[in-house]
Amino acid sequence: MFANRPALNGATAVVLNGHAVGIPTSIEGVTADVYYIRERVQRKLLAETEGELDLDRRPDLTLLIETYFSQVLAEENLLYTRADRARLLEWVLADILGYGPLEPLLQDETITEVMVNGPKRVYIERRGMIELSEVVFENDAHLRRIIDRIVSPLGRRVDESSPMVDARLPNGYRVNATIPPLALDGPALTIRKFAHTPYTVQDLVANGTLSSQLVGFLKACVEARANMIISGGTGTGKTTLLNVVSAFIPTHERIVTIEDTAELQLKQEHVVRLEYRPPNVEGQGQVTIRQLVINALRMRPDRIVVGEARGGEALDMLQAMNTGHDGSLTTIHSNSPRDTLRRIETMVLMAGLELPLQAIREQVSSAIDLVVHLERMRDGTRKVVKVAEVQGMEGESIVMQDLFEFKQTGIQGTRVVGSLKSTGLRPKFADKFAMNNIELPEGIFSGKAGH
Repeated sequence: MFANRPALNGATAVVLNGHAVGIPTSIEGVTADVYYIRERVQRKLLAETEGELDLDRRPDLTLLIETYFSQVLAEENLLYTRADRARLLEWVLADILGYGPLEPLLQDETITEVMVNGPKRVYIERRGMIELSEVVFENDAHLRRIIDRIVSPLGRRVDESSPMVDARLPNGYRVNATIPPLALDGPALTIRKFAHTPYTVQDLVANGTLSSQLVGFLKACVEARANMIISGGTGTGKTTLLNVVSAFIPTHERIVTIEDTAELQLKQEHVVRLEYRPPNVEGQGQVTIRQLVINALRMRPDRIVVGEARGGEALDMLQAMNTGHDGSLTTIHSNSPRDTLRRIETMVLMAGLELPLQAIREQVSSAIDLVVHLERMRDGTRKVVKVAEVQGMEGESIVMQDLFEFKQTGIQGTRVVGSLKSTGLRPKFADKFAMNNIELPEGIFSGKAGH
């Protein structure tokens, strides 16, 4: 039976009733059969649909696949229990109509990132820690087919002339795909997942990212229209914190958000969302973040929220902060609050203007009030480790002052133990609180640990 079928090495996964389950390896020969069954069903389906699968007709296609699946099992005289048959059918449906072996990983809410390093090595991030999953693809072609299925409905393509693509799935997940010749070990795919229900400030306090003291301070800063930068490395939770902090913006204000891929989920009613547009297949039509920032200034915003500043748009953000758009927010990749300011200087230079460094630093020091820095700890947790105020210029240097700092006191098992405390210093922009009739929580700068 199946004399000409290719052998399958390794295991993969099946979705059954919304749960990830392995291919039933207890059934003799099933791991060798599953791809062959899929190929037979797929050939019948393509013949019926004349090579065009209209995924908008998913219910009709599902019925056809179920019919052809039963036909193939009957033709090959394959007998399975009802449960195993259902599991195989779900796997075939996922592989033909869905995201194949990735389907159970995308459905698992405990997984926050999926990293595919070629067809045989699929890693996942769960609770901040990376681990190798049991999921594999049949070969490079199988992985390429799933990548195409992900990006094609989004109007994007991946081929030798365009071997890299960034995209956003309809559910908000962020996708990056890189294929040979750029990826040397087979196609690489990274999917960043986002919670369908956005994290709240209570969630971040509960998991130790913030202290209750800091929450009160950040809320007051947003209401007082302090300009804030959220900084940190990759995967430290910058966008999550930006989303939480943005919730403190009063509901009557007009907010314009600008993002590379739309991830923010603001609850206010008066929100205008703008998103970067990549060039089309002819290389035309690109709209950059910088162009969107300039355009946003003409839209009468009370607040401008930029998902991430990466280039010359940093100059326009500084200009906005310095010309009446107080209370603007953005995120920046950096290793520390001080590095954040250095990176902004570099990005301003990327705008292509011959500005002297002293002028740039004066712009930075007058525009930015606060830098909130996040780190991912060795146990996988994300924490705010430092909150620094930008005080102004002293000679040719920008003066910064730490207002809150995370102090690690030890490690219990694999868990990092410590607390986020106020340094006891009050910010120089405290007059903004008085001007806006905002009262800070009592004892917020006492230097005691928050809870």
